[in-house]
Amino acid sequence: MNSKSIKILGISAFYHDSAAAIIENDVIIAAAQEERFTRDKHTPDFPKEAIKYCLEESGFSLDELDAVVFYDKPLLKFERLLETYYRFSPKGFISFAKAMPVWLNEKMFLKKLIKEGLSEIESYDKKTLNLLFPEHHLSHSASAYYPSPFEDAAILTIDGVGEWSTATISHGVGSDITLIKELNFPHSVGLLYSAFTYFLGFTVNSGEYKLMGLAPYGNPESPEVSHFEELIKKHLIQIFEDGSIWLDQSYFNYATGLRMVNDSKWEKLFGFGRRSPEGELKQHHCNLALAIQRVTEDIVIKMAHEAKKLTKSKNLCMAGGVALNCVANGKLQALGIFEEIYIQPAAGDAGGALGAALAAYHISYSKEKRKPIVPDSMSGSYLGPSYSDKEILQTIKKVKGVYHHFQNEGNLYETVAKELTDGQVVGWFQGRMEFGPRALGNRSILGDARNPDMQKKLNLKIKYREGFRPFAPSVLAEDCQDYFELEGDSPYMLLVAPVNESRRQKLPTDYYDKGLWDRLYYQRSDVQSITHLDFSARVQTVHENTNPRYYGLISEFKKQTGYGLVVNTSFNVRGEPIVCTPHDAYRCFMSTEMDVLVINDFVFFKKEQPDWENREKWVVNFKMD
Repeated sequence: MNSKSIKILGISAFYHDSAAAIIENDVIIAAAQEERFTRDKHTPDFPKEAIKYCLEESGFSLDELDAVVFYDKPLLKFERLLETYYRFSPKGFISFAKAMPVWLNEKMFLKKLIKEGLSEIESYDKKTLNLLFPEHHLSHSASAYYPSPFEDAAILTIDGVGEWSTATISHGVGSDITLIKELNFPHSVGLLYSAFTYFLGFTVNSGEYKLMGLAPYGNPESPEVSHFEELIKKHLIQIFEDGSIWLDQSYFNYATGLRMVNDSKWEKLFGFGRRSPEGELKQHHCNLALAIQRVTEDIVIKMAHEAKKLTKSKNLCMAGGVALNCVANGKLQALGIFEEIYIQPAAGDAGGALGAALAAYHISYSKEKRKPIVPDSMSGSYLGPSYSDKEILQTIKKVKGVYHHFQNEGNLYETVAKELTDGQVVGWFQGRMEFGPRALGNRSILGDARNPDMQKKLNLKIKYREGFRPFAPSVLAEDCQDYFELEGDSPYMLLVAPVNESRRQKLPTDYYDKGLWDRLYYQRSDVQSITHLDFSARVQTVHENTNPRYYGLISEFKKQTGYGLVVNTSFNVRGEPIVCTPHDAYRCFMSTEMDVLVINDFVFFKKEQPDWENREKWVVNFKMD
């Protein structure tokens, strides 16, 4: 007789990137971020809609669940808050006065908040609800280790802060995760990086990837970059051989203040003030971005060496927001410290919902980790909702869309690939939505990587975002080494690798004397639109077994052009989450200068749509992040 299956709902909420995930035993059934449903980017709200989706996808009711698991321990976090204010008092009283009512009225009663939130979804027996609270970094560790293909792995988690921990090294063996070493607040790699995100004019907790994208605009030959690195290491941070750090809190305000840094001290240190969010990007901004990126890479690599030393494992699992720094990840992989590296595709707080559920199953319920699944048990991270032809046709009717329905996949791929070769921008909406921050070919905007104007067109006419932002390639897995210096696979777009030397153009001797935009638009390779200024690219390898339709489209594009890769960026505009529904996709298509939209087998050409030139009709007030 089979033993009873265990059904667990994981939740992350009340900070940023709220999400829900549901598992049956250790099988991941569904996972999604709340922002995709409410259209409020990085929302901290209780993930009511994401939970509804997870329950619907699984077919379970709340009463059928064995446990509901929240991704951190709120009382431990409250202890850290109180102790921090006490330690820094009287500094930070205004921040204390603002934070305390929220904690005393809401977060101290988190069990009540969660139960009330669940009640808004459906009625259930509150008395029998089993509510669990693993620690924040255990949730991160579990999110990476348990879906990985490893039975033994070092686990490195790095983020801003959980309860007290800001980074941890653990050892996963079988179903057990053992914490070995931790770095505690206020000393934090994630908060250090966020401080530079703030100072360089981007939004904390959402703009860190912009800082990473800005770094290659720094001049690696400039003495200013080295000078900035020296200033950071002399005044802001001490870095120890094990990767632990000490931050001089006189330069930072995040512990008790309302801002990340002491603006006046930073201005005096670096010789310029904080950039306004829409201010002009100058070379010293780019050079500072490169300096902090290099410092961050140094810390991450030292932590990885320490994890190897302490665990002796040949494998590494990574999670936490800093694990989304794919430049550092690429450098780490290239060093070969570990034979294999697995990074949770939803490495930030959203992934904590999944990690919480998996931690409960394996640790609270003492269940074994199943035999390794290759590449992992994340289903290519396609864990969100999908939509039937009936639902798509209902949307088409509502928006009065004009479409072509392809019943033959080969004809669909041939038509769409031809549009790409002709320089058209294609919205590609297929199957289940991705879980995590990256679009992986199911909610993507696609273009021709060979087209030297594609990067500019996508940024300024489709995404409506900063022109300096780079784009990533999706490449057929078997063709990856034809284009990139990358050993192994990168299915989740979490590794940056160099473009092959054979594809590069020689740079002029005065290249770094040119202005930022002149350098950006200088022809660097035969795949210009995915080649960043430092000849790097954030690679997604596309595999036939995880996404046969995306693989089929790129294969047809290769058949027509000889190139087995396309530009892939997330299907959204600046300030909006990635699209979730067919209606989201059609509205984004109509409100931008996108040329073609594909929703499953339905194809829409912009100039065939009614009132297609009236973009304002479809535009909502995009919040600038």
